[in-house]
Amino acid sequence: MISKIERRIKIKTRIRGKISGTASRPRLSVFRSNKQIYAQLVDDLSGKTLAAASSKGIAEGTKSEIAAKVGKAIAEKAIAAGISEVVFDRNGYLFHGRVKSLADAAREGGLKF
Repeated sequence: MISKIERRIKIKTRIRGKISGTASRPRLSVFRSNKQIYAQLVDDLSGKTLAAASSKGIAEGTKSEIAAKVGKAIAEKAIAAGISEVVFDRNGYLFHGRVKSLADAAREGGLKF
């Protein structure tokens, strides 16, 4: 029997074999815990995080609304850093719910992926 976490890691490994972030087009990686959601822009060639945003400190709203606020925040930080195109890394999570609302808000904020 394979656990949920092992299944996600298997999917994540398969995805990461296909996508990679560069300085001009970094990887927008999403991590979702039970209470929080985190997003970061990663340049895989140099191994550096260019920008990050999280739901810590945001208390009002549902989990999907909070994820949308994090998506807008990461888009603002990316635009401020001069980044307009990213590669979306859902990190093994289904593109549904909180992950989808974060991605939609990042697109509304000006990111292209």
